[in-house]
Amino acid sequence: MKNDSEDPRLVSFKKLLDIMDTLREKCPWDKKQTFESLRYLTIEETYELSDAIVEKNTADICKELGDLMLHLVFYTKIASEQGFFDITDVLSGLIDKLIRRHPHIFGEATVRDAKEVRANWEVIKLQEGNRSVLGGVPASLPAMVKAYRIQEKVAGVGFDWDNIQQVYAKIKEEIKEFKLELQTNTANKENEFGDILFALINYARWLNINPEDALEKTNKKFIRRFQDMEQQAREQEKTLNEFSLNELENMWTKAKQKEQTNSMNEK
Repeated sequence: MKNDSEDPRLVSFKKLLDIMDTLREKCPWDKKQTFESLRYLTIEETYELSDAIVEKNTADICKELGDLMLHLVFYTKIASEQGFFDITDVLSGLIDKLIRRHPHIFGEATVRDAKEVRANWEVIKLQEGNRSVLGGVPASLPAMVKAYRIQEKVAGVGFDWDNIQQVYAKIKEEIKEFKLELQTNTANKENEFGDILFALINYARWLNINPEDALEKTNKKFIRRFQDMEQQAREQEKTLNEFSLNELENMWTKAKQKEQTNSMNEK
């Protein structure tokens, strides 16, 4: 049986910490970094990880996780230099939280399914001093991601529809209200359109579809097909604005069929 000093996970993590110490001491770029200067880079790395996950590219997922890990260690190194906290504080706090919020694993509580786990998680957070179930939703989250997290969190404490038919009925209700606003009060159309999106995101949650991932896949699909249309135009030594709408639709159909054929061949 291996002891801790032989555990390759611990060996690798210690080596990363040692390298971080050396970089902060000797590298001109690393020495000048702060929480603020790293922030936008961390956001960029997070989106790169998101892209890799959407593309199901496990090699890139591994790489991007490494980049994020570097940032986490970087932040804690800066904090330790200023006497705020260190990596031990970060990990100890995380360990304590995980144990505290999983009483069905580390305590005497029992749960029937993942839904009850989520509900317990939110209740425990309130017991820890959080004033609102929604207090942990970052204000700067993209609107679609924020809507999804809001709905997940309130559902965790029981504020949810009884069945998916009710959720779909809500979508139809919001569309009806939107159409009515267009006829009577166009100034309010933005609010009503937002209500439709919120209802659609909730419907996606009930279907176990992440709406952000779904929309990003559609974005990528549209880009591929549109760029194929541009290639078709170049082959005819033209630009897209030289074609009629019917011709453009035919080019789109051709691009779509080509993509579907390629997909079938890959299978």
